[in-house]
Amino acid sequence: MKKLYPTAAAALEGLLRNDLLIACGGFGLCGIPERLLDAVRDSGVTGLTFASNNAGIDNEGIGKLLRTRQVKKMISSYVGENKEFERQYLSGELEVEFCPQGTLAERMRAGGAGIPGFYTKTGVGTLVAEGKETKVFADPAGIDQEYVLERGIFADLALVKAWKADESGNVVFRKTARNFNVPAAQCGKVCVVEVEEVVPTGSLDPEAIHLPGVYVQRVIIGAPYDKKIEFRTVREREAA
Repeated sequence: MKKLYPTAAAALEGLLRNDLLIACGGFGLCGIPERLLDAVRDSGVTGLTFASNNAGIDNEGIGKLLRTRQVKKMISSYVGENKEFERQYLSGELEVEFCPQGTLAERMRAGGAGIPGFYTKTGVGTLVAEGKETKVFADPAGIDQEYVLERGIFADLALVKAWKADESGNVVFRKTARNFNVPAAQCGKVCVVEVEEVVPTGSLDPEAIHLPGVYVQRVIIGAPYDKKIEFRTVREREAA
């Protein structure tokens, strides 16, 4: 099965439609699938729901799709540093489902494992638990504790950014850029990955593969990338 596509638009062909639920990797601007998000924006699809740790910042990441009013709902943990997000939320234009980071990661992981729901203590007694089923279980010490039911995320599409992939779709992430990308990839019916480099099948150390190719349907090379949160400054060289 050929997994390598020439462009982000080509990789998303036939996958995009209105009202999709998209799981998106990344943490802040680290490990976000920039090229794929640009292609989603350029496609013009609307009514999208994104499950992502955050919504990028103004005009970066998912923030680009907020600007074009293509996002209907965010399932997120962190929503700061994005004035347009704030404006749309406070004006009632954007629906937001706040989800603690660990719970969001587990909801994605559960979806990838085919688990429809699980109980957690995180959020009990807070706004996070409003409208959700709760149940009492004995903890490891035998003390009854209240837990809230959280549902697994089953996304229509997963968009992921990685460091390297081989031609079979086996993927390696670089350091903290792994973040939410692995669980996001696993919970999507179709997973599209953008990478900095594609290498021949068999050239990656099997022990170093973070996301097996069985989870990946399509791959693009997105490099080169700008380092948008890294600014290099140097001192003027003094005359000899």
